[in-house]
Amino acid sequence: MNYNRILLKLSGEVLSGDSKSVIDGNILKYFSKEIKSIFDLGVEIAIVIGGGNIYRGAENISSENEIDRTDGDYMGMLATVINSIALKNSFEANGIPTRVMSALDINKVVEPFVLKKALRHLNKGRVVIFCAGTGHPYFSTDTAAALRSIEIDADILLKGTKVDGVYDSDPEKNENAKKYDTLSYLDVLNDNLKVMDLSAITLCKENSMPINVFNFKNSGSLKKILVGEHKGTKIGEI
Repeated sequence: MNYNRILLKLSGEVLSGDSKSVIDGNILKYFSKEIKSIFDLGVEIAIVIGGGNIYRGAENISSENEIDRTDGDYMGMLATVINSIALKNSFEANGIPTRVMSALDINKVVEPFVLKKALRHLNKGRVVIFCAGTGHPYFSTDTAAALRSIEIDADILLKGTKVDGVYDSDPEKNENAKKYDTLSYLDVLNDNLKVMDLSAITLCKENSMPINVFNFKNSGSLKKILVGEHKGTKIGEI
C-alpha cells in the first residue's frame, strides 16, 4: 500500500448522481462499494463531503432570498451533516464501522469533533466522516478537508471529482484540454487552477500535505491510487 491513512474529499453533488434526487440510493451503494474495497485492505479512512446537493452556502445567497452569508454558511454546514449521516448508514449496512464527527455542537445527532477521539476511531479501524466544515462561516469544505487531513496526519488528501485529474481547461468543453500528471502547489496558485480554494491549497502547501485529484466516478479508481496503479494528478512539492 502506498498510503496507510487517507482523507477523501468529495462534493455533495456526487450523492445526487444523474437523478433529480437529493440523495440517490444507487450512488450510496456505489460509494459504499468503493470504500469497502479499500477498507478491506486495512487503510484508515477519513472523509469530508460537501453539502451542495442540498444547499451550497454562499453560492445560494442573494438579496432575493434574504439569507445573509453567515446563516447561509451554517445552512451549508447542516447540509453536510445530512449527507454524512446518509453515508454512515450506507457504510454500516455494508459492514463498515463508521463514526460521524461534527464541528458544530449537535451531540444528540452525531459526535462532536475531538481530535484524540477521531484518532482513536481511526486506530480501531473505523471510518470517520467529518461534517459541518470547520464549524465557522466563510470557510469551505475544501478548507475543512485540508485542515482535518493535517490534524489526523493523513498520508494524502484525495480529491474525488468527475474528471480524471487537473486540466488546463475544462475537458468537457475543450477536447484539446491538457491533463497534468503532476503539479506543484505554486503551479495551482499561480495559474489559478480550480482544484481547491486558496485557503485549502495554502494549508496543504504550508504543511506539505500531498493532494491527488482523480475521477471518483470510475469504479476502482480509488483502490488503484492506493496500490500505485492509477495516477490522477498529484499535487505537492516539486
